[in-house]
Amino acid sequence: MKLQSISLHVGIIGLMLSLLFTFQACAQEKKYLATTIAFYNVENLFDTIDDPNTNDAEFLPGGANRWTPQRYEAKLANMAKVIAGIGDELVKGGPAIIGLSEIENRGVLEDLINTPPLKNLGYAIVHYDSPDKRGVDVGLIYKPSVFKVINSTSNTLYMPGRTNFYSRDQLVVTGELNGDLISVIVNHWPSRRSGPEYREEAAKLSRLLSDSLMKEHKNAKIFIMGDLNDDPTDRSVAKVLGAKGKVKEVKKDDLFNPFWQLHREGIGSLAYRDAWNLFDQIIISEPLLNPKKGWKFHKAKVYNEKFLIQKDGPYAGYPFRTFAGGAYLGGYSDHFPVYIFLIKEK
Repeated sequence: MKLQSISLHVGIIGLMLSLLFTFQACAQEKKYLATTIAFYNVENLFDTIDDPNTNDAEFLPGGANRWTPQRYEAKLANMAKVIAGIGDELVKGGPAIIGLSEIENRGVLEDLINTPPLKNLGYAIVHYDSPDKRGVDVGLIYKPSVFKVINSTSNTLYMPGRTNFYSRDQLVVTGELNGDLISVIVNHWPSRRSGPEYREEAAKLSRLLSDSLMKEHKNAKIFIMGDLNDDPTDRSVAKVLGAKGKVKEVKKDDLFNPFWQLHREGIGSLAYRDAWNLFDQIIISEPLLNPKKGWKFHKAKVYNEKFLIQKDGPYAGYPFRTFAGGAYLGGYSDHFPVYIFLIKEK
């Protein structure tokens, strides 16, 4: 699929979208290309096959969740429906790049991109196995028609003094997005149960990786995305990672968190005990704010469409998830996806 064209009139031709962007400071209107980058915690996307190297027993046909082929197929269909719709108010046909967490293995990603809603969109996969004991990984799917992968690495999170600590690796993917060099770091930081020091170590690793990319590539355009298990204002994100919430405070080599303002407005990506958190974020490097050329940050959003919200019962108003209270609901995920729009002058 080609990147979308933003111009004077509004209309859809195939998957092409046209929309007017007028800037008051300009004497003339400019035309822009737009694209979408997203992240989604898909809440335990497991297959039904027993992996003897991981603790996946609850997601087997005879396990606690009675994870049958029918339930697995329903889960894939739900995830595909969501992914295909992310950002479609501006860019039709799904994100160019989407990071994913809580996936069991490469096989579930292959099944996912071959579902009817996604198959014709032409997604490809970047995935490595992580040492997480439950077997959950992070991964990335992307459209080779617009994003050309140059390099990828999987980076293990170590906890000082803890030799038996196993968490999700941090995935780094570098490539050209429509000719513009970018890097994506996909995360799923340790849970809240493990204590803040674990997420702070994860933040240190993300910062180390982004600093290395900045040294390697001048004016590096970096996206740090993931389920961070912390809000934008928590120490791990705001202080250790150093993601600033206000554009005016961002200097060279700094990171900007466009989800800071959404969190301030009370918008969340998951709910717990009747309170919203915004653990799912996409943080960007300074060159994406005011680039001399190429892709530029435009807007950040949470994909919280009505069909993704539980309509009744004790969890009414929460994300409509696959399981709740031990019962199978047949929903989507306990997290909403998050996404950003990038634009560049045509």
